[in-house]
Amino acid sequence: MFDLGFMEMLVIGVVALIVVGPKDLPGLFRSVGKFIGKAKGMAREFSSAMNAAADEAGVSEINKTIKAAANPQKFGVDKIREATKIDPLATFKGADGKPASDKGASETDKLRAEMTEERKATAKKMSDAMAKAADDRIAAEKAAAAKAEKAEAARLKRNAAARAKRAADKAAKAAEKDDT
Repeated sequence: MFDLGFMEMLVIGVVALIVVGPKDLPGLFRSVGKFIGKAKGMAREFSSAMNAAADEAGVSEINKTIKAAANPQKFGVDKIREATKIDPLATFKGADGKPASDKGASETDKLRAEMTEERKATAKKMSDAMAKAADDRIAAEKAAAAKAEKAEAARLKRNAAARAKRAADKAAKAAEKDDT
């Protein structure tokens, strides 16, 4: 009914204790309990009166009939086919492209046959899109790899030049030292 947690109840109790006082608090709780009990009783009475009125109007019987109609085992698949006017003996082409036999042709098989070409076209589009995405990804990976190789080659070239410069500086210092 009300979504009150422990902390909310505690706050309400403390406020009631302060406002009403400790002397009259048990009487207040008793009267609140009686009020809540009466409200619950009235709700039960109203609910049972509504259920009785529904039973008198025949709602429960209609509900049972609807549930039975929705359950093919109880109502029968033939009755459902009659109601929806499905012709199970209609000829059509199956998924393999050959005409289906008159026996066992169902609405699902008809839909499958109608959707086959659309499904094939959709599958082809999806396959082409995935192949293009894969080719694009491979090309991007190759370009990234080539860029990384160029960057690595440039780094190695800079390192080699720096080593050569250090070696030349070292040789120049050594030559200066020998001259002095």
